[in-house]
Amino acid sequence: MKYRRRRIVVVVGLVIVALAAAIIHDVYFSPKTVVPPGDSSARTLLAQLPVKGRAPKTGYKRSQFGDGWSTQQGCDTRNIILARDLSQPVVSETCKVTRGQLNDPYTGKTIQFTRGSRTSSAVQIDHVVALSDAWQKGAQQLSFDERVNLANDPLELLAVDGPANQTKGDGDAATWLPDNHAFRCQYIARQIAVKHKYRLWVTDAEKSAMERILASCPQQSVPKK
Repeated sequence: MKYRRRRIVVVVGLVIVALAAAIIHDVYFSPKTVVPPGDSSARTLLAQLPVKGRAPKTGYKRSQFGDGWSTQQGCDTRNIILARDLSQPVVSETCKVTRGQLNDPYTGKTIQFTRGSRTSSAVQIDHVVALSDAWQKGAQQLSFDERVNLANDPLELLAVDGPANQTKGDGDAATWLPDNHAFRCQYIARQIAVKHKYRLWVTDAEKSAMERILASCPQQSVPKK
């Protein structure tokens, strides 16, 4: 009898974990990103972005983009992105990714992720267009709800090496690029896609840096999510 009860508890636990993983899958893979019509190459969309000077940072606070990560069906955005970007992620019954492996796009390193107070920061979720950069290039003109959507949009987010993310800070393409040269075209294309979707602009220096990178990959397309 005890053995049977133990089996039932184990089975129920596995079902709960499977449901949590399914929720993360459904939340992430549900349609969210509006794919630009026609030619969606990064170079074409870059040409469509307005070019302006950087606006003052006055009034910027992280809370302008919402109070931390949003939650959908009990799963927060951080764990949704971890489940997307890690290889063989293990998901708990509370929708927390407890471990997995990251092939870091910014450094090219392989990082073993283990959830914990001293280990979780090894993998961070980067806003590809830094929020303070977005604030100074058009996000001030968005509604609060649009800014929350921007901060939690999978198109805008990548799981990356923690120290590399800290080094990037609020830099744009003119001041920071991933050390991993093989990823730079994809990185720039993602920034362009985000700025196009949320009606943000680029500076002259930023556009020049983007054009220089894309010159080596003229057929680079923008990601869909």
